[in-house]
Amino acid sequence: MTPTDLVPADIRALYTVRDYKHAATILAVDYPGEFEELCEALRVFRFTDAEVVKSGGNESAIPKTFSKLLRPKGWEETSLKAKLVIDEAEVTTDTHWIDYVKGRIAFDVEWNSKDQTFDRDLSAFRAFFDFGRISVAVLLTRDTTTMVPYLKSLGTFKDKSGKLRKVIDKYGGEGGSTTHMSQLIPRLEAGRTGGCPVLALGITPSLRAP
Repeated sequence: MTPTDLVPADIRALYTVRDYKHAATILAVDYPGEFEELCEALRVFRFTDAEVVKSGGNESAIPKTFSKLLRPKGWEETSLKAKLVIDEAEVTTDTHWIDYVKGRIAFDVEWNSKDQTFDRDLSAFRAFFDFGRISVAVLLTRDTTTMVPYLKSLGTFKDKSGKLRKVIDKYGGEGGSTTHMSQLIPRLEAGRTGGCPVLALGITPSLRAP
C-alpha cells in the first residue's frame, strides 16, 4: 500500500493525487472526521464549460464552490502573525493567511492565480506548521496533463472589451504560467513547506459537469 491509497478510490478517480511527507496517512488516521468532510466537498465539486470560459481568476465561481460547502461545517479563513524580535526590538512582522482551517487541518484552492501564489500558500503552511497551529495541509489546483488539452478544446471567447481570445490563454497558455500541478510539484519537491506534510490534488476534466 502507498500513502495515496488512503485517499478514497472515487477521489483518486476524479483528481490527480500527490502525497508529501505522508499527508494522506496523517489525514486518514489522525483526522478522519475533517478528512471525510474534505472528501465530501471534493465529491460534490463540479465545473462547467461556461464557468471555465466566463469566470475570471481565482475569485471565480469555481473555487467559491468550496466556501459554500465548507464554511457551514466550520472551515474558517485563519491568519497567523509572526514577529521577529532581536534584543527586545521588533525587526519584522509577517502575517500568513489560509483560506480554510479546521482543527489542525489546512486547505487551500488555487484554480487560476499567478503561479507565485503557490509560494505564499506554501509559506503559510510552513509557518502554521512550525508554530504548532496545523499538522497537515491539502492544496487543490488544476491538473496539468489533462486540463491543458481540455482548455484548448474550448476554443475562443470574447473578453470584456469584445476582443476574441483563446480560452487556454486565460489560464497561462500551454506552458501554464498560472497555478497548476506542474508549477506546484517542483516547489513541494524543493521543500518549500519545511516539515509540513501536504496532500496535493489536481482537478481533472472528469469533474466537468454535463
